[in-house]
Amino acid sequence: MLAERITPMGLSKSIWTNPTEYLRSQQPENPVLFFAPAVVQATAQMFMAGFPGLVTYAVKSNPGEEVVENLVTAGIEAFDCASPFEIDLIRRLAPDAAIHYHNPVRSRVEIQHAVARNVMSYSVDSHSELAKLIELVPAEGREISVRFKLPVSGAAYNFGAKFGADEEKAVDLLIIVAAAGFIPSITFHPGTQCIDPEAWATYIREAAQIARHAGVKIARLNVGGGFPNHRLAGVVPDYDAIFATIDRVADEAFGADRPLLVCEPGRALCGDAFAVAARVKAVRDNEHVFLNDGVYGSLFEFSQIGNIDRVEVMDSQGHRRTGVVAPKIAFGPTCDSVDRLPGDVAFPSDIGEGDFVVFQGMGAYSTVTNTRFNGFGDLQRCTVLSLKS
Repeated sequence: MLAERITPMGLSKSIWTNPTEYLRSQQPENPVLFFAPAVVQATAQMFMAGFPGLVTYAVKSNPGEEVVENLVTAGIEAFDCASPFEIDLIRRLAPDAAIHYHNPVRSRVEIQHAVARNVMSYSVDSHSELAKLIELVPAEGREISVRFKLPVSGAAYNFGAKFGADEEKAVDLLIIVAAAGFIPSITFHPGTQCIDPEAWATYIREAAQIARHAGVKIARLNVGGGFPNHRLAGVVPDYDAIFATIDRVADEAFGADRPLLVCEPGRALCGDAFAVAARVKAVRDNEHVFLNDGVYGSLFEFSQIGNIDRVEVMDSQGHRRTGVVAPKIAFGPTCDSVDRLPGDVAFPSDIGEGDFVVFQGMGAYSTVTNTRFNGFGDLQRCTVLSLKS
């Protein structure tokens, strides 16, 4: 039965109890994105209670207004933005929030846009980009955070392939930042979906070395994003261990010069607040499962960092399929052979046409990478009280 309680910060005018209730009642032919506002608020509050510093939200992971509004309600007061669009979004929804513009490469027009909207924190990883910031950004009261990289494992993929200075360059940049009158800080990103607390420990120790070699006392250390969400049933993120490691190693590495700490989780805040339900278009000769969603749609990230295995299959009436699990090849709906989930997918043997496949943990990089290739990609949205069936 449709829930009576209504929220102004959901995706739909009505709230359903859970995805099963909606799917059984509405029989949607297009994929459906389910959002549980209570989950994103609870996750934000857990981060703010556990992380030993300022928690910001990386808007790029999911810039949905409903996400931002619920994070603000939960108490988030700072946001990491990567573009003028995201800056304007935050200024509209949270006018007084702190904004960190931590995309290290920007055009002059983009920098001027940020300055006009009172952005006070920027990151940099090159001399050429630092020269632009010094030219265009007033130094007084503004922070420039030098971003560095290390060959550290423990993440699903490495952000250092595109961004981050090596140690020698980071030292040079930090010296110039301080000499130019900006608030000197350091930032890094351990890599997406990072599950190893020691990755942060290694980066923090290196940050302290960079500051010492530069002879600069940094104001803040931004330990980046990379915080995982729950993608695999057998790998539950241990945030307490990550937070404790960051806190302990910051003390050990910096001592009396310990800077204020900042983090910028994206997927960790929004990922587990959403689920996606795809419908089975066909089971071809009991070998291939064709879904109405795929890597050109909300499942794009599967091709980058692997499939989510927190999956439930149910028939059209919401009854869970219980057949013996067996590997099958899963394709998306487009007329393109690239539109395939990586490897084999474990589906119950009794999966059939018209069934629903519900993927949990789908809040990050599902809406922003969804395309309309081949005319598919119409992603319906629904607000639920709980994502549990």
